Amino acid sequence: MEPAPAAGGSETTRLVSPRDRDAAGGGLRLKSLFTEPMESAPEETAFHCHRDPLPPPGLTPERLRAQRQLCVACAVCCVFMAGEVVGGYLAHSLAIMTDAAHLLADVGSMIGSLFSLWLSTRPATRTMTFGWHRSETLGALASVISLWMVTGVLLYLAFIRLLHSDYHIEGGAMLVTAGIAVCANLLMAVVLHQAGPQHSHGSRGAEYAPLEEGPGEHLPLVNTSVRAAFVHVLGDLLQSLGVLAASILIYFKPQCKAADPISTFLFSIFALGSTAPTLRDVLRVLMEGAPKNVGFEPVRDTLLSVPGVQATHELHMWSLTLTYHIASAHLAIDPTADPDAVLAEATSRLCSRFGFSSCTLQLEQYQPQMDRCLRCREPQA
Repeated sequence: MEPAPAAGGSETTRLVSPRDRDAAGGGLRLKSLFTEPMESAPEETAFHCHRDPLPPPGLTPERLRAQRQLCVACAVCCVFMAGEVVGGYLAHSLAIMTDAAHLLADVGSMIGSLFSLWLSTRPATRTMTFGWHRSETLGALASVISLWMVTGVLLYLAFIRLLHSDYHIEGGAMLVTAGIAVCANLLMAVVLHQAGPQHSHGSRGAEYAPLEEGPGEHLPLVNTSVRAAFVHVLGDLLQSLGVLAASILIYFKPQCKAADPISTFLFSIFALGSTAPTLRDVLRVLMEGAPKNVGFEPVRDTLLSVPGVQATHELHMWSLTLTYHIASAHLAIDPTADPDAVLAEATSRLCSRFGFSSCTLQLEQYQPQMDRCLRCREPQA
């Protein structure tokens, strides 16, 4: 559409956000080219086109809390790991050394998680347009892989000890060290347990707030790296309890020294299994799967329920982290529908009902042949 020339003015193009629809969700809208005198343009500082204010630089409160948790747990882990190495050497216990090796893997994963938290605060660039948020997910993946590698080595050593009985266990040293290890893992589990505020209605994109409650389900606010470390500590805690039980048995019955490699074998397998939930969630994020607890059909039906929307296609949902969700879609609307109103309502419903941090919606006029278009078909279940 050709704009009408303005008397004595120059033509400008602006992105505007209707103020009367800000409460309904807002969103970016490109108005048609219009004419306006340059001197009447609003000041740049007064212009704002997003639902939420610009997030402050640095770590958010949730990530600052995660950083403190990881720092404290890492310090505790280092101290007790050194004690277990000394105790395991004095006791000639593979089970104690196994627990110390798991603590070493925990230290490495926590350091990697702290690095990923720092990296995620870096601003977006023209190359990394989404920023560095997924470094948190990559840190959790590295944590899981490191535990698998260490556990594989220890399983091999435990199998060798079961085949050859030429070893001696100092039951007293093993008992004291195992008891200290249990206390250390309990302390780290308390530090890493993510209790406290479970819900926030602040800036979802900036604060990593969880999804709003779906149909009957409340999603807790978690940090991927802290959760991965917590899972590690739980696995180590159970293993330490098994080592403590084995040390008690060996202390009172030295002839039952096979309990040392057996406990290493059994509880290492459990530690591997405990990483399955974290690994599943990490792979879902990296494979750009739909956010957990957000179904395709409810999102599609919500868009179709917006007045003026006749059809929707190219609906995509994915996550940058476990709590930072994004959606994009094409909406086919009636020729008589107001595009601004449709866009505002659709964006508001997606953000309020499903907690999407970012929504990109493309509006187009509905055409009957869309029903027969192969590219407009919904994905298979």
